[in-house]
Amino acid sequence: MSSLRREIGLPGAVFLGLGSMVGTGVFVSVGIAAGIAEGGLIVAIVLAALLATANALSSAQLAAAYPVSGGTYEYGRRLLSPSLGFAAGWTFLCAKSASAATAALGCAAYVMAMAAPEANTAISRGVALAIVIALTVLVANGVRRSNRANALIVSVTLAALAALIVTAWWWNTDPPITTSGGLADAVGAPSLPALLQAAALMFVAFTGYGRLATLGEEVRDPSRVIPRAIGITMVVVTALYLAVAWVSLRTLGGAELGRVTAAGAAPLEAVARALGSPALVAVIAIGAVTAMLGVLLNLLLGLSRVVLAMARHGDAPASLARISAARASPTAAVIVCGAAVAALALIGDARLSWSLSAFTVLLYYAITNLAALRLPREQRRYPRAIAVAGLVGCLGLACWVEWRAWAIGLGLLVVGFILRAMLRRA
Repeated sequence: MSSLRREIGLPGAVFLGLGSMVGTGVFVSVGIAAGIAEGGLIVAIVLAALLATANALSSAQLAAAYPVSGGTYEYGRRLLSPSLGFAAGWTFLCAKSASAATAALGCAAYVMAMAAPEANTAISRGVALAIVIALTVLVANGVRRSNRANALIVSVTLAALAALIVTAWWWNTDPPITTSGGLADAVGAPSLPALLQAAALMFVAFTGYGRLATLGEEVRDPSRVIPRAIGITMVVVTALYLAVAWVSLRTLGGAELGRVTAAGAAPLEAVARALGSPALVAVIAIGAVTAMLGVLLNLLLGLSRVVLAMARHGDAPASLARISAARASPTAAVIVCGAAVAALALIGDARLSWSLSAFTVLLYYAITNLAALRLPREQRRYPRAIAVAGLVGCLGLACWVEWRAWAIGLGLLVVGFILRAMLRRA
């Protein structure tokens, strides 16, 4: 079996984590969650961050013990059962394909907001398709080129978000416009179901750390680099999400933030406009485009590596396990993943795509925590209570995702097992 080359060090791993997490979550899902929880957005982010931290620690110790492509698909196969491993791999593919489609749609929305605000939905989806095709070509050319492009993309995104936070913090002194007219209303307490649903949606925004696990075969000194990179990215991203959410609520209020997201999927641009700075609007639009390009690039990397691992074990066509010697890339797997994301982007709805991603990724990380509980004592880095908390949290939050996402997610899981059975018979 041919292997991928270990070309990613600690700085590259951190940038991959940031590129996976600082994107759709901060530029789109913050607005979606605000539409559900309104002023409870801050609490929802804290809950999501706590759960993500537990899952990140489980992922880190598993990746250190088994530094191969595939992430929880491999851990489930080795520590639980081939069926649970397949369930993890299939739900990852479903979840992250939906997330990638959401990133493409969000990126296209920001591009159209800059270039052609009056353009219709069909044109926007055409732009999303072009973006998916371009990044699929980049990823197919190998992780080294992808990593360089990702570092540049992340740097632009962080600079844009820093500009928004500083401007809103120092120059915006007025409370947001709410029904009662005060900042306290903007950050008030939502109902418990709304809070938990928003937390489930925000949890997806934190799960980019899992990309480091799925790329474990390409990380140098993985037992040291992966846990450190995951820890650094979690701290940076949690602080960033909280800062952006706070200044957004302070500027618009939760209800208005949700409304503008539902209308155009570009909430931070609306925040920048409310601050009265045309230059900041342009900066945020550019930052949003680069952020979602980074997320989409990293998702295509992660998706293709899971497909590669599944093909190695007979859970996907064997042709997808081939690695290009010239590019050090599973080119066929990358192309298949790009085609799936493109199809979802053409038919997708941002909120439903994100809800489906939330449901399936919560199942995926429930299996991650189950696998972490089965680690031998000598390979365990953290107390078992962390994996238990992650497992309970994932299953608990999954109960609050909307019923359509449940129906589609469970249906896709059944379809996956049917396709697996047909492939094995063939």
